[in-house]
Amino acid sequence: MRTIVFATQKGGCGKSTLAACLAVAAQEAGERVSVFDMDPKKSLVRWAAKRKDGDLPVCAVSSAKLPAALIDLAKQNVSLVILDTPAFELPASLAAIKTADLSIVPARPALFDIWASEVTGRKLRLMDKQFVFLLNQCPPTREALRVQEGVAALQAIGTLLRPHIRARAIFLEALERGKAVTEADPKGEAARDMRELWLALKRRLPLSRTLR
Repeated sequence: MRTIVFATQKGGCGKSTLAACLAVAAQEAGERVSVFDMDPKKSLVRWAAKRKDGDLPVCAVSSAKLPAALIDLAKQNVSLVILDTPAFELPASLAAIKTADLSIVPARPALFDIWASEVTGRKLRLMDKQFVFLLNQCPPTREALRVQEGVAALQAIGTLLRPHIRARAIFLEALERGKAVTEADPKGEAARDMRELWLALKRRLPLSRTLR
C-alpha cells in the first residue's frame, strides 16, 4: 500500500479538488483507492456524500486514529491512500506527513502562494520526507510569465511535477455533481492532465509498503 498526502502552508490552492480528481484517476487506472479527509472543513466527505461510490470510500479520520486506520486499509488490500489535510504544522497534517510515502505541495502561480510553498518544502526537507511541488490553477497560457517565475522558484528547492494544472471551470462543475474531471469530461484536457499527473506520481511511489 502507498500513501500520498497533500500538504500546504496556506489554503486556497485547490488541494481538496486535486485530491478528489487524483483519487478517481488512480482508481480508473486500476488502483484500489481510499481517501482520508483530515481537514476540519470536510470538503471531500461532502463530495463523497454526493458521489455515493462504495468503491471509493472517503472517511474523516483524526490524527490519533490515523495509524490504526491505515493498518486496517492495508488488510483490505487497498493499494493507494490519499490524505487531504489542513494547514501545515497542525497535528493532523504532521501525522499524515509522517505516515506518507510522498507529500504533494500544490501552489498557485502567485507570489504569496509560491513563498508559502517554498517554506513548506524546506520544512519537509528538514523532516527528511519525500515531496514534490505541483503548480495548480495556472492561467490558460502555459508560458505565462508568472508560471515561469513559479517554476524557477520551486525547482530551486525541489522537484516540480508536470503537467501544470490549468484553471478550468470543469473542475468545479464536476465536483458539484459528485464527480471528477475524468468522469465529467473524459476526453477533455483537464482529464488528460489528471491522468498524466497520476502517472507522474506513480513513478515516484514505492511498489508497496507493509504497515504494522
